[in-house]
Amino acid sequence: MRSTSEQLARSICPRERLPAAPCPRPQNNLTMPCRVTPRTSAHAMDEAFSLSAALAVLEQGLEARDVPLPLLRDRLAFDAAEACLAHGGRPRPLSDLRDEVHFLRPGEQAGPARAVVGLWRKAAGRPLGVQTEGSAAAGARVSLPVTDPGAGPVEVAATVLEAALTAAPREIAAALVAADVSLARAFGWSHLVPVLGIGLQRRDLTASGDEMRRACHRAVLRGATMALRTASDLARRAARLRAVAPKLRARGAGAAVELFLARDALAPGIALVGPGGMQDRAARRFCDRLVALGVVRELSGRTTSRLYGV
Repeated sequence: MRSTSEQLARSICPRERLPAAPCPRPQNNLTMPCRVTPRTSAHAMDEAFSLSAALAVLEQGLEARDVPLPLLRDRLAFDAAEACLAHGGRPRPLSDLRDEVHFLRPGEQAGPARAVVGLWRKAAGRPLGVQTEGSAAAGARVSLPVTDPGAGPVEVAATVLEAALTAAPREIAAALVAADVSLARAFGWSHLVPVLGIGLQRRDLTASGDEMRRACHRAVLRGATMALRTASDLARRAARLRAVAPKLRARGAGAAVELFLARDALAPGIALVGPGGMQDRAARRFCDRLVALGVVRELSGRTTSRLYGV
């Protein structure tokens, strides 16, 4: 009589046992040049060169076929929310933010931390064509300033950020979303990438004028480097999952793989269960099997109420 583990393996891949093979290498080399660093420079030309180089490499990453863009945007949204909460004096670890998003029970009121995560996920997940700097700034109850038509993208974003924080100092997330929307629109990106949200430091929030502009330059360099590092990591992990996906035979496996490639984390009993999907126990076993294959990680560290992600 076959063991439970053998039956589970055959339910996912009936003809062969799937090894935890090494990750296929993505075709794109997503690394930031070592000379492009978020350091303070006395020369504006050095800043401009570093900024242009960093954004060029980041745009290459955003256009790479190997990078799961929906997943990248969702993960960066969580990172930006975590940073914003720390800036506001309410630090929450990423694990807590994931729990608040995925395990809110019906009738329970969402806390301020979940609202910040929701703001960033909504902003990052929607195309720029359906949102504007004004709609983002509305969360901070401020009017956007009139900017110099000849100003560069970072200068405009710095002006937007400073005006929003001056009018509503506690609405840090809304101010940073508005600035990042302005930045993404100027660079011609289809979606917001929270380079300021993850790159700006707490001490920069009180800057003004030229000091704010310089802080935003450094933040864009820092945020672009962090975003590219995350994109490179997710490209490798997604390549491993895609290599295994055609051999998965469980009911709803294809849809489950697509969800893993679009969301930062999944609660199997909630995200994978439903009409045309899996049963609750089957969903948990499916995720545990993907962990055994080395293509998905268990993120919570718990034995119950688990969360899984690429």
